[in-house]
Amino acid sequence: MAEEEPYTELELAICTLVHNFYKYVPNHSLVRNKISKSSLRKMLQKEFRNMLTDTGNRKAADKLIQNLDANHDGRICFDEYWTLIGGITGPIANLIRQQDQQTSD
Repeated sequence: MAEEEPYTELELAICTLVHNFYKYVPNHSLVRNKISKSSLRKMLQKEFRNMLTDTGNRKAADKLIQNLDANHDGRICFDEYWTLIGGITGPIANLIRQQDQQTSD
């Protein structure tokens, strides 16, 4: 049997994003596969402190959570979390592209 190749860098990044989501889903939660507002606030403070401003500001965090909570159930599901990831990566991609263009000029 052929040995499986290790995950690619992109595959590892995706696994990290998925793992990070489930790290904040409480094991004892009655609502499976969803992050509570308080858990998402913790995630924002711990995991996004360098890429998002005001993660320690409860009002700003609550506004972000409210915007993410598309179905208004007070919790963040994986699809809503993925919206957060997309919202963060778009501007970062533009910044990286600009930096790359400046260094190649």
